[in-house]
Amino acid sequence: MVIAADRSVPVRAARRTRASGWVLRAVVSAHAIAGFGQPVFAGVFLSGDYDGLRWHLTGANVVTSIGYLQVVVAVVVWVRLRRAWPFFATLVVVVAETVQYFAGMEGALWLHFPLGVLTIVGLTVMFIDVWRQPLGRSAKEPGDE
Repeated sequence: MVIAADRSVPVRAARRTRASGWVLRAVVSAHAIAGFGQPVFAGVFLSGDYDGLRWHLTGANVVTSIGYLQVVVAVVVWVRLRRAWPFFATLVVVVAETVQYFAGMEGALWLHFPLGVLTIVGLTVMFIDVWRQPLGRSAKEPGDE
């Protein structure tokens, strides 16, 4: 019985979300909230309130900045927790946001709108995934020290 209790402690500790995982959750959550505001601001503009365009541009700057911060946090999670998927998922979302940003600035709405929808989907999936399970350190791989 003592052996079983001793084995369960490290497993339970490994399943807890580490500090870098909580930071990732916070940044992803802020990113998703800011991203969800963008269609609202665009809708305000499209309904005839021209201040909505200014809000949409400010929101785009905030979303893009949070996205770049999320890349940095995802690198930290990759190094500290040995979880690469947040980095690659973040990279896909941030590249889409960057292309979408410049498409919007150039008035290429044929690209800006669909990328906006895909970006919201990506942010939603990432939000669900980081909150779905604990973000502890992944299992040790052979050769790790």
